[in-house]
Amino acid sequence: MAKFFIVALTVMLVMQGFVTWHVWRVLPFSTPVKLIIVLLMLAALGCMVLQFKSDSVPLGMATAMYEIGNSWLIIMFYLLMTFLLLDIGRLIHLVPATWLKSNGITSLVITGIMLVTFIGGNIHYHNKQRQEIKITTNKHLERPLKIVMLSDLHAGFHNPRAEVGRWVNMINAEQADLILIAGDMIDGNVRPLLAQGTADELKRFNAPTIACLGNHEYITGIDKSIDLINQTSICLLRDSTIVIGDVTIIGRDDRSNRARKSVEQLMQGVTRGNYIIMLDHQPFQLEEAEKNGVDLQLSGHTHRGQVWPLNWVTKKMYECDYGQYRRGNTDYYVSSGLGIWGGKFRIGTDSEYAVITVSPE
Repeated sequence: MAKFFIVALTVMLVMQGFVTWHVWRVLPFSTPVKLIIVLLMLAALGCMVLQFKSDSVPLGMATAMYEIGNSWLIIMFYLLMTFLLLDIGRLIHLVPATWLKSNGITSLVITGIMLVTFIGGNIHYHNKQRQEIKITTNKHLERPLKIVMLSDLHAGFHNPRAEVGRWVNMINAEQADLILIAGDMIDGNVRPLLAQGTADELKRFNAPTIACLGNHEYITGIDKSIDLINQTSICLLRDSTIVIGDVTIIGRDDRSNRARKSVEQLMQGVTRGNYIIMLDHQPFQLEEAEKNGVDLQLSGHTHRGQVWPLNWVTKKMYECDYGQYRRGNTDYYVSSGLGIWGGKFRIGTDSEYAVITVSPE
């Protein structure tokens, strides 16, 4: 973990250095004004790094550090792409060198693009999308089964109790038979959830609610995460199953647990005539569900990259990084997530929940 932190910090410092140098060059201001802007950028990076020590500062300050630091990480990424494109344009003589040095018009254009992109991305994040999915099965079901599936709530500093309560109201309005959560309910720290009483909101689901663990529950601390989930009305399945009528639900532990059971082991003793749903947070090795007779696998984790062009990366990383998919007789749905990690921006992707109707043929 320490090695990963050092590598991540090095990458961030390189990005910060590249962006800071270009910002200094392009701004048409005096040295003192430029110095103030650069110091603000460094303070934003400091918030990103110091948020890992947020337990030692007041809750309001910890929240501000999270929001500023993680938002700056994404803004810095977009500034990096912008200046890289301008540099490439300059090298192939499409962009005049004067555009990149003390140029007010270039500064205004870049600032305008950033404002439109990130204000629009924030508005789009708060506009939750409802995905309607229809599936048929030859398994016996007394009647069509209505499932609301969600993942990646990332409740915490930037998705507080009021926001989670709004989501619960939205889900309850669907009047589902089942609510299934495919991991990452907690963002990385239980402190804001305990302080705000967020567990009380998660008690209000109006249908049986079942969840599996995600990698962020392990990042938070698995014992702390489980203790918090146990304060809600959510049934947590950790390499275990539950039967509700003609439906068997398997909750697979996250792959952060290297000792988790295989799908073959989880299927032992499962009534094959039931409609079998498996919750597995990270959508790796989809063939295992198909090979072992799972009817429907629900996953999250990818966020579909969260912001463009990272959705191109997740598309290459996963067999299915988003949406409805079928492999043999097994259906899959990979959600881009209801909440979000980091800055509250959705650029080229959606924050969503899925309403899945499973009907007998």
